[in-house]
Formats: sequence, structure tokens, C-alpha cells
Amino acid sequence: MSETIRSPLALELEHTAHAAFLGACRLDVTTRKPGNVSQQSAGHGMSASQFLTSAAVAVDALFAHGAPVGQRILDAVTRTREAVGCNTNLGIVLLVAPLARALEETAGSLSIERWRDATERVLARLDVDDARLAYRAIALANPGGLGDAPEQSVHAPPTTGLREAMRLAAERDSIARQYVNGFRDIFETGLGAFREAAPDQPEAATLNVFLTFLGNWPDSHIVRKQGMALAQSVTLAARDHHAQSRVAQLDETRIALDAWDADLKARAINPGTSADLTVATLFVAGCLDART
Repeated sequence: MSETIRSPLALELEHTAHAAFLGACRLDVTTRKPGNVSQQSAGHGMSASQFLTSAAVAVDALFAHGAPVGQRILDAVTRTREAVGCNTNLGIVLLVAPLARALEETAGSLSIERWRDATERVLARLDVDDARLAYRAIALANPGGLGDAPEQSVHAPPTTGLREAMRLAAERDSIARQYVNGFRDIFETGLGAFREAAPDQPEAATLNVFLTFLGNWPDSHIVRKQGMALAQSVTLAARDHHAQSRVAQLDETRIALDAWDADLKARAINPGTSADLTVATLFVAGCLDART
């Protein structure tokens, strides 16, 4: 079967999306986010170079034109695992795959409204095959703290569509919640935080998004690995650091955040889900801002 002919606008948007994704993943590690791996501060047995390699090998799978969401997820995770041997980007892949598929439905005419509408259509169509492929990806990535669920466990073949499976986890997992609420936290909370910062300060914007997510909800990765009480304590600390960053001098803010980063890593606390949501937000912002 011949490949569908795409308009110049659609091809341009595809190129923009590739660049936005790689740029978001690069900002993820150039920005010193407390508890997360960065170029300045490795941690949790991983380095920044592994995250950059992961982005490079996953991008073509995530933006494979016409591919189902589940196939994008599995292919991206498989390539990542082969390249770096560990789970660096499962959450990012789960978030970006449906957003990437929805971009194709905008036919190159992108606005936040069109993208959100397209995302909702993509999510509504997710079926049991998408769930089966996504489950294989999750099992392959073997994320830290992954337990079992009373319904639609990833350790057994799914019997429902991917969105419905995510609905069962949405109360305890912020990534699953995006599949249920149409990525509202990305399009509203994340983008709002990104645009609070000056446009010529991308790392400041990245940090603002990260602290906003971490300060709004207990981080799902911390909850899975170390429990809700600890996750809530990190959320409260994030609110304090975020508030201080708005009034303190830059040097004072950086010293405080670096100390918090060291403390979190010493206790093996990784706000990984907040970082995943941040990358997805940066990706969306990069696509939208490139079209304005």
C-alpha cells in the first residue's frame, strides 16, 4: 500500500514536532531539577547521556506516521531498552505517543484548541490492541515500584481498551490521569506555568513547570516506590521551594535547590513523574510556539 500523501503543512509540523520533542528532552537534563538526573547531577544509577540517547532512539517510533498509539509506545520503549538498558523514558513515551498521534489529525493547522480536540478523539479510539502493546512496553521497561492492580494488571493480558485501563489507575497515577482528562494538566497547568517565565529563559521555565507539577500533586513515582506519606512531604517541600524561588535572589534559590537535590538523591527519592509531565509540557509548548 502506498504511503498517504501529506501536505507541506503536515510535513512541516512533523519536522517541528521532532525538533520540539528532542528539545524538550534536552531541557529536561540541562535544567537542574531537584531529585532528577541532570547534566550537573547524575543520580539513581543513571546519567544525562542516557536520557539524551533515549530521546534520540525513541523519536522516530513516537512520530511514526499513521502508527497506532500502542505500537508507538512499544517501539519507543524497545529501542530505548536496547540502547541504554534501563527505564529512562517510559512516562515520557506514554505521554507523548497519543499527543503525537493527535498532531497528525490537525493536518498541519495547529492551535491548542485543535490539538486538544484531536487528542480527545485519539484517546476515545484507543482499543485493546493499544492496551496490549502498552502493557508489553511497561513490562519491558519494568518501572521502579510497579506493583499489581486489582483490575487490568499489567502482568496479565488486558481485556479492555487502553483508556479504560488507564482510568482504573487514574486515581493513583498522574500519567494515567492524562488519558482520562484529555491531557488537561499538560494543556492547562503545565503550559500556564511554562508561560509564566520569560521566553528567553527556557531553563527557568522548565524549573517552574516542574515545581508546579511537584507542588500540585504527590509524585506518582515516589508514591509507588516509597508511599504516599513521603510523596506528600515532597509535595509540601516543593511548594515551599517554589514560593521562595519567586522572591529570593537567583543565587540563593539555586543554593537551596541544589541542597534539596542532594538530599533527595541521598534518600533515593526521584520525582520522576513530575519530570515526565514537564517534558510533555515542553514538547507541547515547543510545537505551539513554533507555529505562532
